[in-house]
Amino acid sequence: MLFRQAISRRIFELCELYKYTPNKLAEMSGIPPTTLQDMVSEKVANPSSFVIYKICKTLKIEIKDFYNSDLFKLDNLDD
Repeated sequence: MLFRQAISRRIFELCELYKYTPNKLAEMSGIPPTTLQDMVSEKVANPSSFVIYKICKTLKIEIKDFYNSDLFKLDNLDD
């Protein structure tokens, strides 16, 4: 799986867990909806660390918790 796919899946997982739509998450975090939509549509190959930070801050989770998923195990990711 590509890194951008893992990011997309993780955002969807967190949205489901916290009962937010991606648009609601974007609105609450101050991220332009098009930015988050591009991330979940896997159009962004290298997502901004600041966007990930804003997602985490909105969800009140640590950045390490965003990446604490089997999706990000090196054996599961392709270049």
